[in-house]
Amino acid sequence: MASRPGLLTEWPWTPLGSFKYLVLAPLVIDSIYSYATMRDVDKLLILVVMVGRVVHSQMWISFARYKIAKGTKRIVNKSIEFDQVDRERTWDDQVIFNTLVIYLAKVYVLGTNTLPFWRLDGVVQVALLHAGPVEFIYYWFHRALHHHFLYSRYHSHHHSSIVTEPITSVVHPFAEHIGYTLILGIPLVTTLLCGTVSAASVTLYITYIDFMNNLGHCNFELIPRSFFSLFPPIKYLCYTPSFHSLHHTQFRTNYSLFMPMYDYIYGTNDKCSDSLYESLLEQEEEKPEAIHLTHLTSLDSIYHLRLGFASFSSHPLSSRFYLVLMKPITLIISFVLTSFSSRTFVFERNRFGDLTLHSHLLPKFSSHYKSQQQKESINKLIETAILEAEKKDVRVMKELNGYGEMYVRKYPKLKIKIVDGTSLAAAVVVHSIPAGTREVLFRGQITKVARAIVISLCQSGIKVMVLHKEEHCMLARFIGGDCKENLVLTTNDYPMIWLVGDGLSKKEQKLARKRTLFILYSQFPPRELRKNCFYHTTPAMIIPDSAQNIDSCENWLGRRVMSAWRVGGIVHALEGWEEHECGLEVPMVNPPRVWEAALRNGFKPLVFPSLDVVY
Repeated sequence: MASRPGLLTEWPWTPLGSFKYLVLAPLVIDSIYSYATMRDVDKLLILVVMVGRVVHSQMWISFARYKIAKGTKRIVNKSIEFDQVDRERTWDDQVIFNTLVIYLAKVYVLGTNTLPFWRLDGVVQVALLHAGPVEFIYYWFHRALHHHFLYSRYHSHHHSSIVTEPITSVVHPFAEHIGYTLILGIPLVTTLLCGTVSAASVTLYITYIDFMNNLGHCNFELIPRSFFSLFPPIKYLCYTPSFHSLHHTQFRTNYSLFMPMYDYIYGTNDKCSDSLYESLLEQEEEKPEAIHLTHLTSLDSIYHLRLGFASFSSHPLSSRFYLVLMKPITLIISFVLTSFSSRTFVFERNRFGDLTLHSHLLPKFSSHYKSQQQKESINKLIETAILEAEKKDVRVMKELNGYGEMYVRKYPKLKIKIVDGTSLAAAVVVHSIPAGTREVLFRGQITKVARAIVISLCQSGIKVMVLHKEEHCMLARFIGGDCKENLVLTTNDYPMIWLVGDGLSKKEQKLARKRTLFILYSQFPPRELRKNCFYHTTPAMIIPDSAQNIDSCENWLGRRVMSAWRVGGIVHALEGWEEHECGLEVPMVNPPRVWEAALRNGFKPLVFPSLDVVY
């Protein structure tokens, strides 16, 4: 919001929140009815254009975030934080507003008259009117917005984003958008009055505006040098992302809409525009020091990636009503992604001090890891990712299928260190148990993390109870000496703290007493939760305040919280340790050492609220 919000700052439908699209319900109903009765087909075209604009902008968001994550020709090398994502979540308000304006114009001006599909004279008029009156008026309107009176009340809201994203282009107060609509509507109104308007000219002009807006705010340079060398004067008719980025960093230069000619005419062009553009074209792709390899969880997690819906990914993963409506599209995207993607790809970039971390997506879902048919393709994808990272001199890769030693044995001369992060995950769970605890109940799959937790607790004198004889026998094999006495098989004595992982059934949860604390040691939370019990999150830690470019949540974890497995890989890289940490049978790195290193590097444990329970 602006520093001193002025009149008409808020959008009229702001109180509706996520249900703001309901204001279009009458339009949708009328358009469908008019099309079904063949009374007026143009109304449906308005809806098609609206949906197309949303899809177009989302494609720009995904593409820009992908390029920024790769570090390719990035303009402003600063981080985006959650406050900017929250501020820009209303980017589609202008789509709703423009749709309503066009619909009202159709109903009350054109009536039932149908627009011709194409008129060349109308398209030419729109182009000339934009280059002339629109660009000129916008230039001076924009300069006026930078006067301290209007800037503090309106335009400062837009300039709160120094590091821009495509959707930053349309994040303005409502009053500003009224002004922009009046200016940008000049070509359409003029051609309407002249009788040369067509469906093509309206659609093409709106698409041009959206494209150029997104282009100017994408924060990476993508226009090649050849674009200007073929016809040099075009630099006055088409700006570049770096040209407009200087307006957001310098504030008092490069005011033009899309055509820089008025900045050159009135002397407000930034003198660094050309040199910045040239330097960006020479910029090489960034090489990370560490890579975090991850995969998709649920179908909805496609949109929860940082490349997906910006606002959705900035909150813990949860079901949303609009995702239910998008189910058919989701199924198509998931099929294409998992069937035709032959390699991993980067989707996020973070900074931890001098360490650059890239997160790569392995295009498979959690369910694929349970399929023997998918095992070979998954291992091949991971192997390819490791070898590519080796060529780029990446120091650490956090792998995720638990079989990292297979690659270490196959390539014994690997310089990159393969880390699964299980040592820190085990340490996080152990330190999540309240001080003074004398007994816990263990239930779940016996994983590498589970073994380390049970061994540590038994060695510390804490009694570990298990429900099943098979689990007791499996765990007893890893515990030596007198510590075995602390591993107990129970059938009717249930303590107030349960350590649980995958395999915990609903029936077993019912055995727990009210107000029992469930501490999770697996990477996935239980599907069903008891309302009268408490559940700690999956093993995770709060990241340091100095960590940069953190604007999305990792699955169901909260903001600025990362899974212990991911943090384990980061700590491994920060400490410069030279050993691998992977495999089911390979002994763990010393968990206390990893825990102390994590704290030393600024990571903090998640503190569970006091439950006032005697443990």
